[in-house]
Amino acid sequence: MTELLNTLYVQTQGASLHLDHDSLKVVVPEAPKRALPLRRLDGIVVYGHVTVSGELLARCADDGRSIVWMSLSGRFLGRVDGPTRGNVLLRHAQHLAYAAPAARLAIARGCIAGKLHNSRQVLLRAARDAPTSNQTLLRALAEDLEDQLIRARDAADLDELMGWEGHAAQLHFQGLATILRTTPDFASFTSRTRRPPTDPVNALLSFLYGLTRALVHGAAEQVGLDPYLGFLHGLRPGKPALALDLMEEFRPIHADRLALNLLNRKQLRAEHFETLPGGAVQLTEDGRRLVLTEWQAWKTKEWPHKLLGRKVSASLLPVIQARLLARHIRGELPAYVPWTVS
Repeated sequence: MTELLNTLYVQTQGASLHLDHDSLKVVVPEAPKRALPLRRLDGIVVYGHVTVSGELLARCADDGRSIVWMSLSGRFLGRVDGPTRGNVLLRHAQHLAYAAPAARLAIARGCIAGKLHNSRQVLLRAARDAPTSNQTLLRALAEDLEDQLIRARDAADLDELMGWEGHAAQLHFQGLATILRTTPDFASFTSRTRRPPTDPVNALLSFLYGLTRALVHGAAEQVGLDPYLGFLHGLRPGKPALALDLMEEFRPIHADRLALNLLNRKQLRAEHFETLPGGAVQLTEDGRRLVLTEWQAWKTKEWPHKLLGRKVSASLLPVIQARLLARHIRGELPAYVPWTVS
């Protein structure tokens, strides 16, 4: 159990959470009970086999305190957030924008443009500090990503847009493999694999993508948007498509760059990962604790926001982007402008 910046992360398998008056009681077999005042918690995130009592669920829903369920590998499973917030007019406007092909394509282009731009910046930043042999490759990949960005901005439909995005993703992960400086006891990383991840790097990326998705999902809910109605990912039963849309521009910075830092600085080592029967790889409990600590610190880092003209903490960037999207959907802004780094 780890409490970081008003968010409680519970990953001890077999733990159960209960309501005890105005406190949250944590029960772990063969361990002393612990209690935390609910008033100091803004959110609860549980991993794997952790149960939450019905009384605690009801109280958190009534308070507006989110509870997020994640798999041990970091895959987002679900969220309880209480009554829907926001007004029906915004969600109606969101449905109308989805039904208008040109409007939907324009928003989807913005999401992908932000992702490709930030991906390119990750590679260019790494190239400055890379050995000469790697500099040439990373800069060539960055040039290819710029070409994909131009093509994506001019995509005639969603299928073409997704095609350019898929090719750009291959370039991006090729760049990550070049940047990584892992030890020999790490399994090599050559491409993105998921469901399940089969090497430590992919396991870490999956875990961080899950955290990013939960953060963006909460931002969409907070603003009053329907997180299940996307523009790039469309309507996907059981999937928060809008959250998947909005997280695209944050993947390279919130997840990929943090993963590179943790691995290249040797903060995460081979002992922080475990291989399950069948070949799936996931973080150990100590590994998850380390990543969660670094994730919370990363969220406090401030980044320039060009449209606002000032710096904003990483934790607030998804909320700002969700608000900008809402303003565009309502007709207050001519286009959705993604968040990008220089």
